Amino acid sequence: MTRSIVPALLVLAAAPAFAQDAPPAAPPGVAPAPEAAAPEAPPAARELTSAEIVAFNKALTDFSAAQAAQQKGDNQGAVARYDAALPAIRTAVEADPSKIDNVNFLANALYADAAAYGVLGQMDKVIPLYEESLPHWRTIVAAKPEDAASRAILAGILVQIGNLKLGVQDRSGARPYYAEALALSRKAVADAPADNVAKNLLLSALIGAGQTSTEEGMLEEALAMGKAMMADGTIDASNRPTVEAMTQSAG
Repeated sequence: MTRSIVPALLVLAAAPAFAQDAPPAAPPGVAPAPEAAAPEAPPAARELTSAEIVAFNKALTDFSAAQAAQQKGDNQGAVARYDAALPAIRTAVEADPSKIDNVNFLANALYADAAAYGVLGQMDKVIPLYEESLPHWRTIVAAKPEDAASRAILAGILVQIGNLKLGVQDRSGARPYYAEALALSRKAVADAPADNVAKNLLLSALIGAGQTSTEEGMLEEALAMGKAMMADGTIDASNRPTVEAMTQSAG
């Protein structure tokens, strides 16, 4: 479950423009060198309008109500409130993507909404929400590399998307998601070797990567890890059937 957050709305101001010196003129008779294409500048930050601020503050209320409903098992009520909150949160992030609190708020709202839809069995809603949340979780992990919880959420979302693509035999589409999840989950286990959640996430990523990557040895690594986790009782319910099937196939 996502962590409860109530981010503060910060004043959003556009960065000031600075004058630049003109490039020196080319010597007479020499054609000027073509200018390199300038990288596309990010859109300038802007302040939210009064109406957008009102909508954002209502989104905070809707988000809190959605979490309360979700915790009580009312997932239908939760998705209604999350869906109501999301447009205003998206607007705040679009207005100034550098405000990490608002990016974090949006990532959590999308993740929580997807989780509630998942319980309702509406996977057609879950995957678009996960995919929309991915760049925001990547931003958070890049800004806070020691935030293990955010890193685990990102890795879990990547595995879920990889699983969906693998389920329709899109191995090439699944491959980059598993590869990214594998790097994140290896770091998580290296940082916390006794964390069973991190170990199961790594196992899931290894199983997926082993079925889609050209790199050899990952399925063998997954099988060895899975057997050890079954032996010590740390494997979770989602990984156990796959490891059991792999064990039978291996003889």
